Amino acid sequence: MNGNATTTHRNVALLAVKTTIAPIVTTSEAIERQLAPVLKRLKLPTGLLQRVAGVHERRNWGSELAFDSAAVAAGRAALDEAGIEAKDIGLLINTSVTRPHLEPSVAVRMHHGLGLPSSAINFDIANACLGFVNGMTLAAQLIDSGQIKYAMIIDGEDADEVQINTIERLQREGIKRKDFMSEFASLTLGSGAAAAILGPADEHPGGHRLVGGITRAATQFNDLCVGSVDGMFTDAKALLKGGMDLVVSAWKEAKKHWSWDSMDRYILHQVSDVHTDSIVKAAGLDRSRIPLTYPKYGNVGPASIPITLAEEQHKLKRGDRVLLMGVGSGLNTSMLELAW
Repeated sequence: MNGNATTTHRNVALLAVKTTIAPIVTTSEAIERQLAPVLKRLKLPTGLLQRVAGVHERRNWGSELAFDSAAVAAGRAALDEAGIEAKDIGLLINTSVTRPHLEPSVAVRMHHGLGLPSSAINFDIANACLGFVNGMTLAAQLIDSGQIKYAMIIDGEDADEVQINTIERLQREGIKRKDFMSEFASLTLGSGAAAAILGPADEHPGGHRLVGGITRAATQFNDLCVGSVDGMFTDAKALLKGGMDLVVSAWKEAKKHWSWDSMDRYILHQVSDVHTDSIVKAAGLDRSRIPLTYPKYGNVGPASIPITLAEEQHKLKRGDRVLLMGVGSGLNTSMLELAW
């Protein structure tokens, strides 16, 4: 079917996933205090971020820690956890949305910071909030093909500048209610970093095997969520409907290959209460099996899925089935099964 890709992995395992949590806590109450005059003028209630989005806090780096340095720290921790040396990494894929410049790639900064060998391929994959899962899938294909043995997928996100720019813009005279709501999602963003190590499953029996997954595209909706360092502008209603239609299409297609109706965990891209409720309803998921991190970290873009998996991994037991899944701006959806 057009717009559909199904992948099965033969001998790839997740060996480690680690995070760097940004140190500064910014509460939704603090943001709303800055926006109190505009909320009053537009006759909008307080508590929108908590009640509508379910985001109570998000994290920021501040001036002391850069997003790429935080990602490198997560990468080093992942290497230690996996018991793999930097010299053994054959591929580094950076999936960060955040980038301080167009050239060179962010991957080269992380490659250098990690001390990876010159033989290690490195590049960026940018696909909104699905980049990390896409990176895992691509790396797994290269491992299965024998092109590489070990890969690191890495991501660092910095929402600090977007947050500042959005608040300043919303405080200006002339901002209307529709303007405010189009930028509402920007206020849910948070900063964070994560890294994962993939390698051959037969050499790492304690690893967590990548089973396979599916992707599906609905790129006619490419203008529903457009973001930059200035802000993220969203048609929330149309984005939600298009995203859920896409999830249902992919979910039905996946039934030809896998049964994902009773997974032990669903690790969703972390957006909001509304988004989570909609996916639960659309796919018929058991909400008790969906861990949430957006209430305290916000939407950390592509780092959301690995951060959530890293926080949940200590509760998983051998034999559990885990599904990574999400919808990203564009629109695209990806789902990837892990056998824990």
